[in-house]
Amino acid sequence: MNVKKFVVGNFYDEAVLFPAVTKVRRAGYKIHDVYTPFPVHGLDKAMGLKDTDLHIAGFIYGITGTSTALGFITWMLTRDWPLNFGGKPHFSLPAWIPITFELTVLFAAVGMVLTFCWLCQLAPFVKKDHFNPRSTDDTFTMAIECTDKTNEAEAIAFLQSVGAQDVEVQHREADWWIGRYDRETVRFGKKVPQV
Repeated sequence: MNVKKFVVGNFYDEAVLFPAVTKVRRAGYKIHDVYTPFPVHGLDKAMGLKDTDLHIAGFIYGITGTSTALGFITWMLTRDWPLNFGGKPHFSLPAWIPITFELTVLFAAVGMVLTFCWLCQLAPFVKKDHFNPRSTDDTFTMAIECTDKTNEAEAIAFLQSVGAQDVEVQHREADWWIGRYDRETVRFGKKVPQV
């Protein structure tokens, strides 16, 4: 397990969170993530996150679906089992457009969902640590990853100065692991309460 140390602060107002994210980045701290109970417009830009490449993956999956449909239909109706449909040619591209479109959409949709789940580490069997269970209800939680150069006391004081409340140091698993939330888990030598 990849256990890391984090300085975690909670914010109770979105208006306080935005300037705090900018100040924390400007101070040189490494923001692990900001957990919010609802999508916050512009937070990704404030955190300095780059745009996703999911649209490129969607295009590749769509082209794969188009190629699969056209290739399979062409092979099937011109080589493997050519049929005479009222004297139409065996290679009848206009008649294949609906099926080609449907396979393009199917490949793109399923591929993008699976890619999104893989990138975000989402699945029914995947378990991740929660820094604060209230971040799914009514608080905004910012986790700063501690490195060898991070002074914890200074980081705690800095987060409090930018408006964070309930600031504390936590040791958490940074990656995901296979587990379930509905069963009691033993982590770091003690039982972990269920969230």
